Amino acid sequence: MAGDDGLGPDFGWLWRAFAASSLGTWLALDAIPLIAVLALDAGAAQVSWIAAVSGAVGALLALPLGPWVEFRPKRRLMIRADVLRCLALMTVPIAYGMGVLSYVHLLAVAVVVAAADIVFIGASGAHLKDLVPERHLVRANGRFETITWISTAVGPPAGGALIGVLGPVATITLNAISYVLSALGLRVISRPDPAPPARAAGRSSLAEIVAGWRVIAADRVLRLLFANTVLVAALIMATAPLLLYLMLNDLGFTPLQYGLGFGIPCLGGLVGARLSQPLVQRFGQRDILLTFGVTRVLWLAGLAFVGPGTPGLLVVMAVEGAMIFCMGVFNPVFATYRLRSAPHDAVARVLTAWTISTRTAIAAATALWGVLAGLTSARTAITIAGILLIGTAILLPWRQHARVSEKVDGQIGR
Repeated sequence: MAGDDGLGPDFGWLWRAFAASSLGTWLALDAIPLIAVLALDAGAAQVSWIAAVSGAVGALLALPLGPWVEFRPKRRLMIRADVLRCLALMTVPIAYGMGVLSYVHLLAVAVVVAAADIVFIGASGAHLKDLVPERHLVRANGRFETITWISTAVGPPAGGALIGVLGPVATITLNAISYVLSALGLRVISRPDPAPPARAAGRSSLAEIVAGWRVIAADRVLRLLFANTVLVAALIMATAPLLLYLMLNDLGFTPLQYGLGFGIPCLGGLVGARLSQPLVQRFGQRDILLTFGVTRVLWLAGLAFVGPGTPGLLVVMAVEGAMIFCMGVFNPVFATYRLRSAPHDAVARVLTAWTISTRTAIAAATALWGVLAGLTSARTAITIAGILLIGTAILLPWRQHARVSEKVDGQIGR
């Protein structure tokens, strides 16, 4: 039960809200690019540009929102972000049913959802740190990671099947409904929303906006993890629309097969998330961050060998399964370290800065890899990204650092 083991019933409702939205999100995995391919006959470059433009513009819109999120009640902002994402997504099935859906409309929806995502992520991290005792953060983040991989395992195959039976906008509708369920779950939490930190007197708006990046830059380990995680996310996500195009257009896979190729390997992420806490207790944060920080970047280049039919699908599953298992271990440990390292009055700004940087890097890399795929091929572009991804391991915090080398408090998990 999500609220047991010292986490409390309010965490249980937060977990349920997250589970609802996570399942909806992964049920609609790549729904907008899929709609662009299946309903609007978009090409590889256009598919890449959806991710690139939405990420870049969403990050630009969210840039001044870091301080705004920091100095407002977090749960209220999370609920409003859920409602906004629901309303934006519901315009897609309405426009599709009326026969007026366009590529520009899909771009606009993707931008609004991207900006609301950033607000939600910034608020949710600070909210979690207030809601859960610090000694339980690894377990709490592990619970979120577990539901992420369960949703990822179940969502894409189910979403692919629904698209095949009901059409390309079915999963968009269900994703919109999931945000309503998330908002309702957040409203049930009984603990009062903690008062936000007070804004420092005399600080300019620009100083408040860049405060998150300044906190990251001042901490050597955070600085290295920032560079590493942003680049890893950018290179992995830049290949996602290209792999979708390669599998559906060039190799003839169905949406259901595409969903299975990503859904089944996510069971590895579930296993990894369950192992993260006992591994940290036994080996310490530093060893886990380094070991799984390296192993998670070794696999992407294997997607260069994807071919048609069952053998090709098995290659996708094997590569994704290995990479996702390593990410399942790494992510909760990394997320906990980041929350513990950020000052209490700057958590939302740190997370917002991190998310904006990640989304911007993903947008830039996706656009660049779309051009690269146009000049070469989707397979060649994926191969190049996989090779570069291995090089990101150099940016992990290899030098010993007292805070990273600490073992997790012995009370965790008891």
